[in-house]
Amino acid sequence: MQAVSEQLNFVKVPVIITLVFWVIKILATTVGETGADFLIFNLNIGLSTTSMIMGGLLLAVLYFQVSAKKYIPWLYWLSVVMVSIVGTLMTDYLTDELDVPLTLSTTGFTIALLISFGCWYKVERTLSIHSIFTFRRELFYWAAILLTFALGTAAGDLLSESVGLGYVVSGLIFAGLIGVITAGFYLFNINGVLAFWLAYILTRPLGASIGDYLSQPPMDGGLGLGTVSTSAVFVVTIIALVIYLTRSQIDVLPINNSQSKIRGN
Repeated sequence: MQAVSEQLNFVKVPVIITLVFWVIKILATTVGETGADFLIFNLNIGLSTTSMIMGGLLLAVLYFQVSAKKYIPWLYWLSVVMVSIVGTLMTDYLTDELDVPLTLSTTGFTIALLISFGCWYKVERTLSIHSIFTFRRELFYWAAILLTFALGTAAGDLLSESVGLGYVVSGLIFAGLIGVITAGFYLFNINGVLAFWLAYILTRPLGASIGDYLSQPPMDGGLGLGTVSTSAVFVVTIIALVIYLTRSQIDVLPINNSQSKIRGN
């Protein structure tokens, strides 16, 4: 029990996955979509320059996240927001600068993510988020998350733009798939690790569809709220929820429940 407690002290990601976790994840995803568009178009610094700047900032934020000695909610979620933006830019760069078809980028990121999971499992024998208590596991964790954002961006754009389903229909499709996974987890006891990562992937295109629908002009199928207003509202909401997590600590595992969770799924 003492060893498990010591491991718990080094877990720097949310251990208890609550509804607040998923709400912030979707909001962060939306900020990634609208934030990238704001930097590229509103500030007129271009996709390439934006990608380099945000890539550098992501490395800096992840350095502090990985160097931290414990789970710090604001630092963790800042890392997620930065990964969301960079993941979006990765797909946008392939599409807009290199003319890579969305079908190819979606397939490529799917394969890359599967390879990432395969390497992670081969080395660590687990993909559980309840066991991120070593430096190597945390690197695997963030690499997988970056690929889920890039994949989710490509898949979302593929359905909403290339296939032509639009933001609303695409969002409903991804929301429905998340609902199926949720029902499978609670009603049919499907593997918790599988359910988590499938939901994590699908919340990316769901959040992107929401962001595009709110920010894009009506002629493009959106409400025309703009990237500035949409990003600002969602960032403020994220900050409020992160403050709530910091004070309530509802996503931190109590020591007396650590053994079952750390060694579980």
